[in-house]
Amino acid sequence: QVQLVESGGGLVQTGGSLRLSCTTSGRTLSAFTMGWFRAAPGEEREFVAALTASAYPYYADSVKDRFTISRDAAKNTVYLQMNSLKPEDTAIYYCATPRRGISGYPREAKYFGSWGQGTPVTVSS
Repeated sequence: QVQLVESGGGLVQTGGSLRLSCTTSGRTLSAFTMGWFRAAPGEEREFVAALTASAYPYYADSVKDRFTISRDAAKNTVYLQMNSLKPEDTAIYYCATPRRGISGYPREAKYFGSWGQGTPVTVSS
């Protein structure tokens, strides 16, 4: 099965930047969609960004102009570059891959079956 490990979270002030990484194993990175989700304390996971197997990116409207998803297939790693961070970006960030049989451009957590352990991001005001 797919194994996912996130890193790169931390504490940053409003307006700052962070780059998150997700390293995968169990499948070739280019063979599946990779998504980023986040969960604020006490809240459900929400979609942030994703990159399809053909490297097509798509984003939640709330981060579209500030975050960029990319990958380095040789390193089996997907990145989330987060710029102009706001306090409302504070959450635990997870990477995930869709369940079997899911196609298209999924944005709901229920369509993703493999999850990393999460990396926390705190944006202070």
